[in-house]
Amino acid sequence: MSNLQGLLQSIGLVDVLQLLHMNRKTGQLRVQNGRFSGVFHVSNGDVVHAESGLSIGEAAAFELMTWDRGEFEFVACPVKPVGSIRRSVPDLLMESARTLDTRRRLRGYFPTLEAVPWTYLPDPVLTAGLNLSSEARQVIPHFDGYHDFHQVMAATQQNEVAVLEAAFALLEAGRLQTFEPAVPLIIGILKPRLFGKADHVEVGAIHESRWRGLQPYSHGLIAQARIQWRGGVAQEAVRFNADLSDGVIAVPEAFLQSWGVGPAGSVVVRPAR
Repeated sequence: MSNLQGLLQSIGLVDVLQLLHMNRKTGQLRVQNGRFSGVFHVSNGDVVHAESGLSIGEAAAFELMTWDRGEFEFVACPVKPVGSIRRSVPDLLMESARTLDTRRRLRGYFPTLEAVPWTYLPDPVLTAGLNLSSEARQVIPHFDGYHDFHQVMAATQQNEVAVLEAAFALLEAGRLQTFEPAVPLIIGILKPRLFGKADHVEVGAIHESRWRGLQPYSHGLIAQARIQWRGGVAQEAVRFNADLSDGVIAVPEAFLQSWGVGPAGSVVVRPAR
């Protein structure tokens, strides 16, 4: 069984992981669901690491195990013992099943992990009267209007359920809002101006107007942008250009070379700090 592949409609990832565990296999279990992809790293039958989009570790594993459509392929190969997952396979699968209903309920309130949560009250007012776990108290300071749920999970090393439960506690108390400020843009080349430095990116002025209409960004200048592409992310100084097409981000060639991205590629952009 050096290679195994199939459709998730025919056999679920839980069954595949159990099979790899029983046969003590080592390699990568790669999963593709339309434009979304993920991977499990398996060492001697144990799942030691998982990645999905911007999630890693248990959060990624739990997300992938909810997929019921797509394709999978196991490739036998050496894997590094990354160690982002330390549960045994039976424990990991049991925890995934236990949290599935909770995940579905919370996703009804937070349907996308690309949303950015924002708390607009200072402590101790923010958490007054709420019965919060220690995990929730660790998560809440990251609800700053600039980090999406994926980033909060990565920064706190908490799984999706823990992060969304903290967000729901604040939402139910009327102390949290979520926004989706990211916009997809096509890369164009920012040509250097006379006596000017190619030390920033430029986007259309309409985006500044839209972002400034969202409360987290309504005060002060938006000077930094978070730029994400398939396989990478960067944070750069941003300027707004009224003459630039709304669907384009102008980027210096030097930036593109360092990112490993070509002109006419697509990125997703939102405010950063």
